[in-house]
Amino acid sequence: MKIEKIAIIGAGNMGGAILNGLLKSGYINASSIAISDPRKNILEEFVSMGVHTFQANVDAARSAELILLAVKPYHVKNVVAEIKPVFKGNEIIVSIAAGVTIAELEGLIGKDAKIFRVMPNTAISIQESMTCISANKAAEESLQVVKEMFDHLGQAVIINEELMSASTVLASCGTAFALRYVRAAMQGGVEMGFGAEMAQFITAQTVKGAVQLIMNTGHHPEREIDKVTTPRGITITGLNEMEHKGFSSSVIQGLLASYNKIEK
Repeated sequence: MKIEKIAIIGAGNMGGAILNGLLKSGYINASSIAISDPRKNILEEFVSMGVHTFQANVDAARSAELILLAVKPYHVKNVVAEIKPVFKGNEIIVSIAAGVTIAELEGLIGKDAKIFRVMPNTAISIQESMTCISANKAAEESLQVVKEMFDHLGQAVIINEELMSASTVLASCGTAFALRYVRAAMQGGVEMGFGAEMAQFITAQTVKGAVQLIMNTGHHPEREIDKVTTPRGITITGLNEMEHKGFSSSVIQGLLASYNKIEK
């Protein structure tokens, strides 16, 4: 089974990124996607893509098989109330609103509705997202269908909902954390003599290659680190200095700080 008609409610950063990813992946035709947003100027950029655009959310949701709620958490209640009158009972509802639980969505829509809570990241626009998925009992038969869709947009995993906050920090906030390392390494490269553009290129490709090593081999990162840390070598000297300054501890504490905030 494949989703034939998709409605994206909300044309912000994530809504737009998901739409771009879907089109680039070839998973679905532009004519089978509807996107809504009250801001007419935001919708203008999507018209040329061939998707259906609406300022009224209810018009976008009217004939969709899958409705993706890409709105701020505090808008979910009002948006659901707006589109619920056109629900036929067999729609798949996917929410990417951080912090809004499946139980809360069931309270708004009904326990018999097929409800998914999904956390992608912004790399979904280039089909490289790490997307975490959880669902209610009514949605179990549609679980693989939704996972297949998000697999076209990167990699998707099914998790227990209790881990959704942690996945938000690790996979979504994690994009910013990883890029902060890239920025820092670029700055170091400039200080060592490279121009900014060359420093960025070298750093980005190095990070990409390092990640691909563990993705392809399944090795623990330390196993690959050991291959480039020779006795009295320059790599171990740099690593030890970073650890002395609290590199690993800072990363862990940053993750936990974000997690503790989202759990409040």
